[in-house]
Amino acid sequence: MQEENHRFKSIRLLIFDLDGTLIDSERDLALSVNATRKQVGMEPLSSEVIASYVGNGVTTLVRRALGEGTSEAAVEKATSFFLDYYRAHMLDHTDVYPGVREALSALKEHRLAVLTNKPVNFSRQILAGLKLDSRFAFIYGGNSFDQKKPDPAGVLRLMRDTGVGTRETMMIGDSETDVQTGRNAGVWTCGVTYGIGSPTLARAQPDLTIDDLRELQALLDGHG
Repeated sequence: MQEENHRFKSIRLLIFDLDGTLIDSERDLALSVNATRKQVGMEPLSSEVIASYVGNGVTTLVRRALGEGTSEAAVEKATSFFLDYYRAHMLDHTDVYPGVREALSALKEHRLAVLTNKPVNFSRQILAGLKLDSRFAFIYGGNSFDQKKPDPAGVLRLMRDTGVGTRETMMIGDSETDVQTGRNAGVWTCGVTYGIGSPTLARAQPDLTIDDLRELQALLDGHG
């Protein structure tokens, strides 16, 4: 394992997903989804069900939460309500996962970036509210590019931003979407097992899988 992990020693750019990787936002997302369902006369869903809808952007989340057969006009109206509600409540319960601050400090010699399907302004506000925004050279969201993850556009842009190549870049996330994004861009991938989307990692098979973000530095140094 140690010899195998030396392949990661050339990595200079680390690209992190946000929800389920850096921050535990599950409760605020669930409350916002259920507020949206209540607004249209629907009963609440469980947090577990809502969590399974997270990861492909706000519109997809709302569309899934309202169910098949919902008109696009209704989805658009509900999405607007969700965004207004979530904007007011997105830091009520959301916090960083244990070990994230320490891990980012340990990784400060690398270039660090965030690539999420959450709207970019919300992402920046949350990271600022949690005093994490200064850790990242770049923060891109789901509306920063024409296509969301798993399209590789964001990863490719970050490599151009930093002048770092594919074998020097790693995408870190909690879901199959994140792993596929990295794979589509030709970069290394790392899955975290504690996040919202972690049940999907089994079929994704990232290059690395970790239970705690604090494990990453040693693995990158070849000591895992």
